[in-house]
Amino acid sequence: QVQLVESGGGLVQAGGSLRLSCAASGSIFSVNFMGWYRQAPGKQRELVAVIANGGGTTYADSVKGRFSISRDNAKNTVFLQMNRLKPEDTAVYYCKFVTYVTYWGQGTQVTVSS
Repeated sequence: QVQLVESGGGLVQAGGSLRLSCAASGSIFSVNFMGWYRQAPGKQRELVAVIANGGGTTYADSVKGRFSISRDNAKNTVFLQMNRLKPEDTAVYYCKFVTYVTYWGQGTQVTVSS
C-alpha cells in the first residue's frame, strides 16, 4: 500500500520561506509526474508546480520566480521550496504522484501571516 507523507508546513511571516517534502512509502515505480497542489478555504484545489520524470517543470503564474520544485527519484521524494511567501499563499498543500495510478498526500497546512 503506497502512502504519500508530507512534511514542512507551518506558520511563517510574509516574506519568509518554507520547504515542503513529500515521500512515498511502500513500493512505487516509474513516477511520471510529481506535483504540488493547494486549496485555500472556499476555493478549488489548484496546481502549484509539477515536475516530470525527465526534470521538466511547470509552475502556476502566481508562484513563478518564488517557488521551486525538485525531486529525488531514488528516494521517491518531491520537494517544494517556497520563498518570498505572501498571505495569499496560505492554503493546505497536497502532493500528488502519477504512475499508472494517481496518489495524493494527506495535505499540510501553510499559513502566511501579514
